[in-house]
Amino acid sequence: MFTGIVTAVGRLTALESKGSDTRIQVATGKMDLERIQLGDSIAVSGVCLTVTEKADAGCWFDVSDETLRCTTFGEFHSGDAVNLESSLTLATPLGGHLVSGHVDGVGVVRERADAGRSVRFVIEVPAALAKYIAAKGSICVDGVSLTVNEVSGAAFAMNIVPHTLQATTLGAFQPGRRVNLEVDLVARYLERLLLGETAAASDGGGIARELLSRHGYAATS
Repeated sequence: MFTGIVTAVGRLTALESKGSDTRIQVATGKMDLERIQLGDSIAVSGVCLTVTEKADAGCWFDVSDETLRCTTFGEFHSGDAVNLESSLTLATPLGGHLVSGHVDGVGVVRERADAGRSVRFVIEVPAALAKYIAAKGSICVDGVSLTVNEVSGAAFAMNIVPHTLQATTLGAFQPGRRVNLEVDLVARYLERLLLGETAAASDGGGIARELLSRHGYAATS
């Protein structure tokens, strides 16, 4: 588990194709390499990866074909900057929100505009994720815990303060940039719980108006 509070900005220094998988090396920047152990989990731009080797000024990770397919990792090149966060402990301040490092989908930056000293971004999300995003709720973008300011259909807006722009890769975001998204854990589990016994159906069930009405979340006609 993570909090979405970036520890350091690292940089991809090597990518090795291993059939359908990929092995990557990441220079960990100001992250304390001495405290990283083999088998540790590190969030790399929002993706939970396992340290398989330490070398030089960084770590090696194995990236499966599933991760390449479901995230932006398949688009990365040597030299690209990435957000890094060590997994949390019971003593870690929860400054952001609970983040699993399991990417739900890839979004696209549609707008960027200055707003005082901050920057306002609009990100379009896959249609299937839109229902999980709420105004003033939390979302993780490339490993950064952020607050949703506005929601419009399958897009949401957020304001990024100067510190976050400088301490993460968000400062380099431009329209067209694809980003890893993880929605709030609570929203995902709430949907599953509301399915009740229908969750075991082979089609995976679904949240319909009748189900919401039965649980008091929608008025009946």
